[in-house]
Amino acid sequence: MSSTETKPRVGKPLSAAFVRTVREPGKYHDGGGLGLMLRVEPSGSRRWVQRIVISGRRREIGLGTPPVVTLAAARETALENKRIAQAGDDPIALRRNARTFMTFAIAAEKAIAAKSSEFRSEKHRKQWRSTLDTYALPILGSLPVGQVSTADVLRVLQPIWTEKTETASRLRGRIEAILSWATAAGHREGENAARWKGNLSEMLPKPQRIAKTVHHPAFASSDVSAWFAALRDRDGTAARAVEFLALTAARSGEVRGMTWEEVDLKTGVWIVPAMRMKAGREHRVPLSQAALALLGRMAQAPDADPNDGECPVFRAPRGGVLSDMSLSAVMRRMQKAETDAGRPGWVDRASGRPAVPHGLRSTFRDWTAECGYPRDMAEMALAHDVGSAVERAYRRSDMLERRRAMMGDWADFLGGRALAGAVVPIGAGGAS
Repeated sequence: MSSTETKPRVGKPLSAAFVRTVREPGKYHDGGGLGLMLRVEPSGSRRWVQRIVISGRRREIGLGTPPVVTLAAARETALENKRIAQAGDDPIALRRNARTFMTFAIAAEKAIAAKSSEFRSEKHRKQWRSTLDTYALPILGSLPVGQVSTADVLRVLQPIWTEKTETASRLRGRIEAILSWATAAGHREGENAARWKGNLSEMLPKPQRIAKTVHHPAFASSDVSAWFAALRDRDGTAARAVEFLALTAARSGEVRGMTWEEVDLKTGVWIVPAMRMKAGREHRVPLSQAALALLGRMAQAPDADPNDGECPVFRAPRGGVLSDMSLSAVMRRMQKAETDAGRPGWVDRASGRPAVPHGLRSTFRDWTAECGYPRDMAEMALAHDVGSAVERAYRRSDMLERRRAMMGDWADFLGGRALAGAVVPIGAGGAS
């Protein structure tokens, strides 16, 4: 079937699942009298198109591309266009006039505001803004958003594509989202200039082929218990947060944002809500006796308020949440104390760089492998995806109680008590 042949779906509107999975070229009608259809090209690109009668003439209007423009958003825009046409106005002309005045910089502001509920945290929103401000806006900012071309996007990406591949790849996706918003809002028509497949993929090398993997510096096995003992000798809330981070193998942001309402001291479980997780899914953390004892001490701190569910467990000295730098600063000071005493300190065996908080997750992952714990159980402890999407959909257990025993053994290892009968030669691996 050619890409111009229409596939009728009489009486059967499109579904979000169909839009997400359809790959065969063609035109797929949504029904509902709006003239909305999904056009799938032989190249694999997809875009929303609306056929509509304006002043007696049949016209086509582009409404953006999925998945950035969802089925619901396309229907909403198509409905608004039909209302405008029935009122005697020309939605295409109105869009063209709007494009004359909206720059890419203004479109970026509006797109970010529209996506505000999708950001996992304030840090995530700032990362979006930072990459746009640094790399995109100096080149695209003053351009009319309706005139941004693939050549313009390449001028942004090419200087950093090989040297800062991960940043550049994320930036491309953010530019694509802004241009898709502009299309859906009526300020742009046609293909998305930042689209990867069948577009930029033909002019830039694949990110996975050129990206350099840089692991977070982790601990050598011989250093872990000595480091943990030195950590426990340090005062301060930030030091206790690093201690808890080590005991739970959690991420810094998860620990820093932890509130008392997330913790059940009776059952020994910390439930991190989906909105604070990197993967966007709720994560249950079984707490070892060492972790529970630490939380018990935090509950007795002068500024603690366990009865206030929204109160951070690890409060900053001036109130609120600790900064990411505060945890890193603890480890930097520990490293400096070692080097000032003429010792090498806590460094990654492979790179020779000082260990960082996130490197504890690598150390934990290598420890689980050396001790023979099941891979899936270790990956669950790190809140990584395990198995395919289908497998995850059917899995009902997160191995909580089995992970509880594992985390107890990990706490013993940190405390210098090796697992009975185990030899644990941990390297500086790369789990994250």
